[in-house]
Amino acid sequence: MTADPDRLARLLGDSDLHWLVSRLRARIEHGRPLEGTVTLADPSPGQRAAVERLLGRRPRTTGSINVPLPQVEKVLTDSGSWSAGLAAAIIELTGSVTVRAEAEQRLEASWRDAFDPLATVVDRRTELLGWYERLSATGRVRRLTGTPEAASPIVAALARVVTNLPSSGEPLGRFAARVLGDAHALDDGRPLATLALGAARALAQLPDGPDTRDAAGRREVWASVGLLRDEVSSTVLALGLPGDAHSATGRALGEWREAGEPAVLTLRQLVRCEPQLMLAGRSVFVCENPVVVTSAADELGSSCAPLVCTNGQPGSAVLHLLRLLARSGATLRYHGDFDWGGITIANLMIERLDVQPWRFTANDYRQAVAAGLGGPLSDRRIEARWDAALSAEMESARRKVEEELVLDSLLTDLGR
Repeated sequence: MTADPDRLARLLGDSDLHWLVSRLRARIEHGRPLEGTVTLADPSPGQRAAVERLLGRRPRTTGSINVPLPQVEKVLTDSGSWSAGLAAAIIELTGSVTVRAEAEQRLEASWRDAFDPLATVVDRRTELLGWYERLSATGRVRRLTGTPEAASPIVAALARVVTNLPSSGEPLGRFAARVLGDAHALDDGRPLATLALGAARALAQLPDGPDTRDAAGRREVWASVGLLRDEVSSTVLALGLPGDAHSATGRALGEWREAGEPAVLTLRQLVRCEPQLMLAGRSVFVCENPVVVTSAADELGSSCAPLVCTNGQPGSAVLHLLRLLARSGATLRYHGDFDWGGITIANLMIERLDVQPWRFTANDYRQAVAAGLGGPLSDRRIEARWDAALSAEMESARRKVEEELVLDSLLTDLGR
């Protein structure tokens, strides 16, 4: 084999042949053979002259130029500059070449290796299969981590998290320390926390919410798999929920129901000492304002139907309790203020839970307005997703009707 790099550079290293060398390198990168002819449609005089010198052809002044690659290879061999072939000559001139298809295959293999620990877990947890397929299809791990090398420890940690879920009311930081050796591994903003929240949502079967872009939504998702963040500040007010003897929370509920008094439950109590709420086939009423609960306790006491209060926008404890009730077979029926804030809350409840309106339709609103109830309503219209006529009625009447003004009818239902 003959090789003369200096002579090779003189033959193909001319700047007017750069276009030819670049095209041949691109062919090698794409795994294509250096065969056939390369054409330059509109060459400059210098490019035309350089090709003619390389191939020893008679000069031409017009038209495209064609470069037969076997002829270029013959020139290299006959000149003694590079007998190892045209492809080897291009690599000598331009540096090593990575064949893209081979590189992509190696990259995909590296990604598969990175995902292997999680795939093994999902094989045993078929309820996560849909989540895992979406995670793979959307490329979220790749966007969050960038490379297989960066992804590998994160995905392995995610597999350990999933293996240990659900928990039983463990603080999130303690869980992270126990499972991952780092109490802050699941802190907000970390790629692992973002991915683990998706797994938790799938395990708890929460495909339509909550929104994990805000702290309350993240707290709700963690709680749904038995992990607690800020576990005692999120509370829910309830009255008349049945108790049970199997948990401290259940026993406390039974005592408060018998006494006819409201109970304030923390998220911690609901998750760590989950009550067995046997309400299949029964209605659980849900209101927006605490005054409904206190009035029901005053007038109905222990005879009040099960009642839960969102206290405005529902927090993690409220939503967790309502999901427990829905899973027990209860029918959730919601009433709120006839104002745009009340409509917003009701829309959220309907999106996240199978909730039916409780005296909260266009007809109920018309009756309240006809009775002279309510005050001025702002002009910020929100569409009621469960009753197409309600928002139009409210916008037309321009009256808001708070729950306090319709207490008598609500208490009538709660006392039946």
